Amino acid sequence: MYYSNGNYEAFARPQKPEGVDRKSAYLVGAGLASLAAACFLVRDGQMKGEHIHILEETDIAGGACDGINDPQKGFIIRGGREMENHFECLWDLFRSIPSIETEGVSVLDEFYWLNKKDPNYSLMRATVNRGEDAHTDGKFALTEKASMEIIKLFMAKEEDLYDKKIEDVFTKEFYESNFWLYWRTMFAFEEWHSAIEMRRYIQRFIHHIGGLPDFSALKFTKYNQYESLILPMVKYLESNGVHFQYNTTVTNVIFEITEDKKLAKQIVCIKDGKEETIDLVEDDLVFVTNGSCTENSSLGDDDHAPVLNTTEGGCWRLWRNIAAQDSSFGRPDKFCTNINKTNWESATITTLDNKIPPYIEKVCKRNPFSGKVVTGGIVTVKDSSWLMSYTLNRQPHFKSQPDNELVVWVYGLFTDVDGDFIKKPMKECTGYEITQEWLYHLGVPVDEIPEMAKNSAHCIPCMMPYITSFFMPRTAGDRPKVVPDKCVNFAFIGQFAETVRDTIFTTEYSVRTAMEAVYTLLDVDRGVPEVFGSCYDIRVLLDSTSKMLDGKKLKDIKLPLLDKIKLDIIKKEISGTVIEELLQRYNLI
Repeated sequence: MYYSNGNYEAFARPQKPEGVDRKSAYLVGAGLASLAAACFLVRDGQMKGEHIHILEETDIAGGACDGINDPQKGFIIRGGREMENHFECLWDLFRSIPSIETEGVSVLDEFYWLNKKDPNYSLMRATVNRGEDAHTDGKFALTEKASMEIIKLFMAKEEDLYDKKIEDVFTKEFYESNFWLYWRTMFAFEEWHSAIEMRRYIQRFIHHIGGLPDFSALKFTKYNQYESLILPMVKYLESNGVHFQYNTTVTNVIFEITEDKKLAKQIVCIKDGKEETIDLVEDDLVFVTNGSCTENSSLGDDDHAPVLNTTEGGCWRLWRNIAAQDSSFGRPDKFCTNINKTNWESATITTLDNKIPPYIEKVCKRNPFSGKVVTGGIVTVKDSSWLMSYTLNRQPHFKSQPDNELVVWVYGLFTDVDGDFIKKPMKECTGYEITQEWLYHLGVPVDEIPEMAKNSAHCIPCMMPYITSFFMPRTAGDRPKVVPDKCVNFAFIGQFAETVRDTIFTTEYSVRTAMEAVYTLLDVDRGVPEVFGSCYDIRVLLDSTSKMLDGKKLKDIKLPLLDKIKLDIIKKEISGTVIEELLQRYNLI
């Protein structure tokens, strides 16, 4: 496997890998990473679909990319996926997946046209005082000290950040900035999360710094990600003969490990309550999604709070059993043993009549029933004790959604502190109580909140104990390589496999690890698109610097080694050069 960029081989069809007709593949889990790996096996590996077997613990594909209309509970979305134009592997995949909405076009075509016609941006990024504009006004409000701390992290070597937390590299001034408000609520970062991951995010998305305050950097699907992304993949795979086996819990993969190679020899699973084994030979490829951010998720309803599930989840047990066999298989306990620091809660609120929508429209400044962008990303309630954020994507968010209903996604980063209207921690609240807290911050008159929450909305809360587990501080080897050293027929895929430079908690990361795994084990003769190199582009660096300075010029700030005398000398030396032209273009001089 190797990386490439440019368009020379971006659309080339690789030659059929040697010996692929005698190979089979077993994929543990039916989340985005597994489905992507199966698609790459079919498209680029040219493996026969009937040789590909997907083993899924639940009765539905999609993993964390969900979105269902439960007959008993109603509409449920545990989370949403933010996408951007430089998800190179994701778009490489979806250019080949046929749309199930429009005949003759791909999912990428459909997505591209939608976001061209209806570009995403927010008109109200944050509120205070119960629905009033917080007037962040697109500003980052970074002090010079905080700016230097960001630069220092950006320039740091990854190995110097092993096991360090965000709070180890930033001070109070940074946390008081709008930058941190935007950042932590958009990506769900906490001060105790990994400094390595914070650095990767800054480098990975430096080209979108200017679009951070208003979400103009983001793109969204037409419907929830299950209907817009997962279903087309499932139908593509089924049409190619891929075998899906649901309600099957894989508990272990047994290896034969010698000095020269590590060979997966047997899959142990439970099907219909009975343990079964699948014997493997070297031509049988195994792809395991190790770990899960949505494992042990629990749902409540209008009258019940979700119960925090702290039992050992199946995906963690599987990874532990695999990791016990060799040190190169990672250290799962680094991520799944501190639920107090890896949990937060979301809720799906469905409005039922015409009473709540006017309050939504007042905040987002758009008609939520227009079929176009509504909030344009999350609206963060800056003065919420729960640090509540909420979003309405294009409506309807579900194909089966009635025309007069809106589906709202709400989440709270702090689940263990009392609310501002409901004096209870979010994790103890029923859906009815969460709706009241949301309506309070939306600006509904206090005396109308209880009745409106009761009769004009329906809420399903969801507690996720491991939702930010992949952000926990880590060091080399905690996450296993996509293909661990000396493995000949086995790969890890998904958010807890390690690949260079890319960022977890993204659809791109799942698809990238899947692509790398397939291309490595099948020796596919085509490059995996490298992570977009914006952090190496001087134009991007100058532009992002200008944006983070909130319009200030270089002469207006104090930087080390850059006093007025030196700046005058530098300006004289660069006069009439392309450097001066670049600095002027990006408003730095």
